Amino acid sequence: MMRRLFLAFVLLLTAAPAFAVNPDDVLADPALEARARALSAELRCMVCQNQSIDDSNADLAKDLRLLVRERIADGDSDEAVLTYIVSRYGEFVLLKPRVSMKTVLLWGAPVLLVLAGGLSLLVFARKRAGGPIGSRLSADEQARLDDLLNRREL
Repeated sequence: MMRRLFLAFVLLLTAAPAFAVNPDDVLADPALEARARALSAELRCMVCQNQSIDDSNADLAKDLRLLVRERIADGDSDEAVLTYIVSRYGEFVLLKPRVSMKTVLLWGAPVLLVLAGGLSLLVFARKRAGGPIGSRLSADEQARLDDLLNRREL
C-alpha cells in the first residue's frame, strides 16, 4: 500500500510543470497562444532561475506569463515583447542571452587571457634558453681558467 502511495506521489510530482500555465491564462486565439508559449519558453523565471516561466509555478512567473500574453494581445511583435521584458528585468531574464559586445567579452576574455599567458610563457622561455647562464668572467678569472686548463693538458 505504501509503495502505491509513494508511486502516485512521484507521478504527481513529475506532472507538476504541466500545471504551470493555468487554463485562465490561455489566449483564445491558438496562433497567439502558440506565440505566447514560445516566448514564455525563452524567458527565465527569476525565482526558479533555471526554469522557463512556462514551466514555473512561481507567482512572478505567472505575472510574466500574463504580461507576455497581454503584450501579444495588444499587437506587439515577438521581438517587441522580449525587448519590453528585458528592459524591465535585464538580460538575465533571457534563457539564451543575446549576442552583444558584453557577451562576446564575457565569453571571449578567458580565452584571450589563456592565450596571452601562453604567449608570455613562450616568450619568457625562449629568452631564458637563448641567453648565457650566469655572468661573464673577469679578465683575471679568465686568465686563471686558461692557466688551469693548460696545466691539465700537460
